[in-house]
Amino acid sequence: MITGAIKNKVDKIWTDIWAGGITNPLTVIEQLTYLMFIRSLDEKELETEEFENMSGEKMDKIFPQSPIGQSMRWSKFKNDDPRDIYNVISQRVFPAIKSMKHGHLPDFTEQGEMTEIVDNTENDVEKDTAFARYMSDAMFLIPTPQVLQKIITGLDDLYEHDISDLDMQGDLYEYMLGKLSTAGQNGQFRTPRHIIKMMVELLQPTPEDTICDPACGTAGFLVASAEYIRSYYEDTMTNEQWEHFFGPMFTGFDTDRTMLRLSAMNLMLHSITHPEIDYQDSVSKQNQIRDKYTICLANPPFKGTIDAESINDDLKVVTNTKKTELLFLALFLRMLKKGGRCACIVPDGVLFGSSKAHKSVRKELVENHQLRAVISMPSGVFKPYAGVSTAVLVFTKTGAGGTENVWFYDMKSDGFSLDDKRSEVPENDISGIINRFHNLEQETSRQRTEQSFFVPKQEIADNDYDLSINKYKKVEYVPVEYPSTAEIMADLHELEMEITAGLAELEEML
Repeated sequence: MITGAIKNKVDKIWTDIWAGGITNPLTVIEQLTYLMFIRSLDEKELETEEFENMSGEKMDKIFPQSPIGQSMRWSKFKNDDPRDIYNVISQRVFPAIKSMKHGHLPDFTEQGEMTEIVDNTENDVEKDTAFARYMSDAMFLIPTPQVLQKIITGLDDLYEHDISDLDMQGDLYEYMLGKLSTAGQNGQFRTPRHIIKMMVELLQPTPEDTICDPACGTAGFLVASAEYIRSYYEDTMTNEQWEHFFGPMFTGFDTDRTMLRLSAMNLMLHSITHPEIDYQDSVSKQNQIRDKYTICLANPPFKGTIDAESINDDLKVVTNTKKTELLFLALFLRMLKKGGRCACIVPDGVLFGSSKAHKSVRKELVENHQLRAVISMPSGVFKPYAGVSTAVLVFTKTGAGGTENVWFYDMKSDGFSLDDKRSEVPENDISGIINRFHNLEQETSRQRTEQSFFVPKQEIADNDYDLSINKYKKVEYVPVEYPSTAEIMADLHELEMEITAGLAELEEML
């Protein structure tokens, strides 16, 4: 667990970077990510050397065995003069990581020229981590040796005294990602961790699942799914299930290479070293994936539109539009296997929009698949990024209908204030949502005046497939008794007399 003391240390590192002139939170996290990766490579090398000494077996190494190659290791340079550290990282370590192949770093000549990697492995079974794959266009932006030394000292202190395991590394990274407080150009923004966990707990993934987020950002949904599986199944998983867990189980796509680096690092810090993290516009013709995943979890971008020519034709069959929030719903249905489940966040406009595209995608969910739940969330959930009202849709791909009754829930509070501060408050509906969703048989007798209730499919169809909760919710009006007109007039006369007396008293004083 990340304590206040650890947060203070992270905030101190953050302040040092800000003081050096880097004020964009995304850039700060990106630069810290590079340094955490550099340190992790040396940690892995130290483990390899320890195993070699114990077993006597020769192992593959990450760093070249030459003096220059060894000088690139965190443990070798961390206590050097700040200028020497800066030169080693900026001129050797960073360029070497960008050219990493098959888990090996290239060497350098005395003149500073990079040498070709000699790969002595018999085959290329060993792949680079997803993070290393997306380093080719990375830039080292730490401005001065002094700032770099402060960061290295701060990170080393954290790792040696505060971070005891991978879970804590992941929590630390999540805390840093929580500092991202600006929405992207296409309306993408970080989903609050507690909302992600709620959606994962609604779907309850298992070690057999194959999970995809086609708009993955920092991979919050994939990481939360991994944490859920480990917490419930860790002691019973087979070797085959662990192999599946370490990579193929998790897939994420994004069109921002910075986000791909952050998501790959986030997954790596949660033991998932070889996920399918790919640069891809999920709703374009570039993406031909269908019937592959058992779970989709996502918060796709809301404001973005895409060039009509590049949209995949089979998505336009479901909803002929350029709006990304509608196209992603059609995409989930295409990418899921039959029986596959999805929990996704949509803006309220998707629920009641009157255009043909809006109606057609809602009709597809209700008539041809099983729409299970619509959870309406308050507009402050995504503050300070945006004040948009949103909902969580939960559905199962069947291709043969199955919607009989749709469960609606009106979330009033998520445990935080609904203003820009987002301070913790005692009111929290999330545990109630999860409990009620997994005990729907107890929901059948609830009235439309309650916080959750069922609506029959036919009623939804009769209302143009409108999925907004206010369409079906009934409000109890409590009669209010007002004083009679005579009483109100008497009160007004009395008030007028008091004002007249006050004015007369004021005149006498003058």
